[in-house]
Amino acid sequence: MNIVTRNPYSGAVAGTYEADSQEAANRKIKEVREEQREWKNSLEERLIYFKETLKPNLQRKTEQLASIMTEEMGKPISQSISEVNKSVKLLDYLIENARNIFGEEDIRTEAERSYVRFDPLGVVMCIEPWNFPVWQVARAAFPALLAGNGVVLKHSSAVTGVSLKIQEIVDSPIFRSLIIDGKSATALIKQVDGVAFTGSTPVGAGIAAEAGKELKKVVMELGGSDPFIVLDSADIKRASKAATIGRLQNNGQSCIASKRFLIQENVYEEFKELMQEEFSKVVIGDPKEKETYLGPLSSEEQKRSVKNQINYLASRGKVQFIGREEGNIIPPVLAELEENYQEEIFGPVAVLKKFRSREDAIRIANETPFGLGSSIWGKKEEAE
Repeated sequence: MNIVTRNPYSGAVAGTYEADSQEAANRKIKEVREEQREWKNSLEERLIYFKETLKPNLQRKTEQLASIMTEEMGKPISQSISEVNKSVKLLDYLIENARNIFGEEDIRTEAERSYVRFDPLGVVMCIEPWNFPVWQVARAAFPALLAGNGVVLKHSSAVTGVSLKIQEIVDSPIFRSLIIDGKSATALIKQVDGVAFTGSTPVGAGIAAEAGKELKKVVMELGGSDPFIVLDSADIKRASKAATIGRLQNNGQSCIASKRFLIQENVYEEFKELMQEEFSKVVIGDPKEKETYLGPLSSEEQKRSVKNQINYLASRGKVQFIGREEGNIIPPVLAELEENYQEEIFGPVAVLKKFRSREDAIRIANETPFGLGSSIWGKKEEAE
């Protein structure tokens, strides 16, 4: 079976890859496990690898990796480069702090010697999404590797080229990319010692259930519908600029993006007008162009999902498109609603709602099943 990735801006085929058979996937996990038996023994050797191999490889291939990312999932190229650079900074942090994080710590007790030591789990499966296809792997896989684990990566099929390029950059048998679908990945959980997952809540629940059968450790980052609260004491212009960045970065496809904008009623109109102005300044178009800030959604399926949500919002309130639709591109959208829309929107749609008091804002912000992040804009003494 072949896996085909597509450029969401042009619709052209970005790459064609042969999927792993079940036997091939099993073999990769077995090879990583064998390698991990030696890998786990020396933090100092792992640090040398991070300093002399992994970091230089990632820096040297930044533009190649960013280009594949933009080609396969439509992230504007400037943001793709920033994502790789952020991953390099994570390596710097891990290298600088590894001994403090992973080294033994002696503690005083009545025993002859007492200490705390963190032992690796073994082989960790990282199941990662297409929206931040380098950073999500970096933040899960790199610490796991430095801790002495082996890693197998099950990436979204939409970014298979990115997955294989990361394997090339890691350049070690301690890390392998599995070119398989989600169902096959779930079946492999019993063969690994832990799972790191980033993605939707329903899929995460299924993975947690499967891991629970085997008593495997699981770390997850799931969906979000973050509130962005603007008090009447805020610098409204500054808040509107931050809101634009927070909502439109990565074409609006971010779990921790600001999505629900709760505005104190006496500054609501001012904020809305400034946000309309900021949205109208955004450069929309080909994600390969350095000036582009908003490109296409990652696929036709993703666009259909967002359009369905926009249609619902239009049936319940006011919706304004600030720009023109083209292909998989949805321009910035402002929606005004009386009700508290709780669902996550994975696209460039800002939902605005008025509130009267800070107590109202807190209540509305918490009326959601999600809980990744939030922000409050206003004078410090009021925001706290």
